[in-house]
Amino acid sequence: MMETIKLSISYRWRIFTMSNNYAGKFVSAETAVKAVQPGDWVDYGFGAGFPELLDRALAARRDELTDVKIRGGFSHPPAHRGCRKRPGAESIQLLQLAHRRDERKLQTRGLCKFMPMMLRSLPEMYRHHIRVDVAFVPVSRPDADGCCGLGISNYAWRTIFENARTVIFEINERLPRLQGVDGSHRVHLSEADFIVEGEHEPLPIRTYRDPSAIDIEIAKRVVEEIPDGAVLSLGVGGVPFTVANMLAQSDKTDLGCHTGTISDAFLALYKAGKLTNKKKEIDNGYSTWNLAMGSQELYDWLDNEPQLFHPADVDYVHSPYRIGEMKNVISINGGVELDLMGQENAESAGTRQLSGIGGQMDFLEGAFRLRRQGLYLPCFHPQEKRWLLKIQHRTVHSGRQHRICTAYHDSVRGDRIRYRKTDRAYLKRTSGCHDRHRTPGFP
Repeated sequence: MMETIKLSISYRWRIFTMSNNYAGKFVSAETAVKAVQPGDWVDYGFGAGFPELLDRALAARRDELTDVKIRGGFSHPPAHRGCRKRPGAESIQLLQLAHRRDERKLQTRGLCKFMPMMLRSLPEMYRHHIRVDVAFVPVSRPDADGCCGLGISNYAWRTIFENARTVIFEINERLPRLQGVDGSHRVHLSEADFIVEGEHEPLPIRTYRDPSAIDIEIAKRVVEEIPDGAVLSLGVGGVPFTVANMLAQSDKTDLGCHTGTISDAFLALYKAGKLTNKKKEIDNGYSTWNLAMGSQELYDWLDNEPQLFHPADVDYVHSPYRIGEMKNVISINGGVELDLMGQENAESAGTRQLSGIGGQMDFLEGAFRLRRQGLYLPCFHPQEKRWLLKIQHRTVHSGRQHRICTAYHDSVRGDRIRYRKTDRAYLKRTSGCHDRHRTPGFP
């Protein structure tokens, strides 16, 4: 199968590139990474679309480079080989805008540092504040005109490589080939300084465990809040996936998608005939997203039916103003900590970084901002010890939640602090906690 893919690539577009003076740009990964100099900032991008071949070649130069900084986020193993040596040996440093499990392990070992930044602000930061020397850009197979798609990660790539000193495209034969609406997901071979090709591992797969009884109870209460024609932003956790499966079996109709990360949750809705995007005031008829993460079936869906999607830049998808222009935007995500002031933390556990800044905040503000029946619904497992605390670290949201969704579901908007603090029935009703599980620090 791999040999067939390799031959089809070579036959279809190598002749095109040779005849259009792009042949000189095709180099080995080892040659391309020589563009990286000591002190450089190298951008790897965001999500499951990862420059696998360039990462391996850069790691081989680890002993000859000094003070090279890699920037990215939500990468998948075996990523960042050059950073996995030992703490203190910082010839290549990893600085992440958002973490997933593997990157949290690197952080624990002192091999990864976190860079706090609002996602929707990234393009503006790259234009005016952030230095980028070399961009490793994963792209799909080119078409007959030399145009490639950005695969499963639009990120802020257009802004990044327009401001980079050196742009290197890595053609991944496994990436979906969609190119977006009006070129929103398209790049051209002429925009690269170097082009690398080769065989790649299968794309990373995101799987879901079977929902627990609490997941199901939370999801039931969330589904009750969702009207026909709602535009959904779903996180990638188990509860949002359970919500999507329940919606797929419900009588809800004409649901829409405007989300940071499109996942198998939306594929389930599409297969059930629920995802039509007909009621969206913006991008009518399209599912709008910035990243994709899920099963191979999801990636095949993106590749086979590109006319259904509008993959777009992060400042387009995450704009609270654009989100707020749509009616019935429902944003559903998981939370980490909540206190009785209505402050929510969705980023860290104590001083340990769990995720990134911005995704939930962007969609919360969009759903909250304008008066068009939007809802932001953070979901909490009441049995988790940390969920109801005095927040002493990073505060993500404060008092803008429309509902606090647990297995016992209640609203905190408009409730008095004294009522929240002293009414034992409130704590039971909101969290399911018994008196002996009262949160330390509250009477």
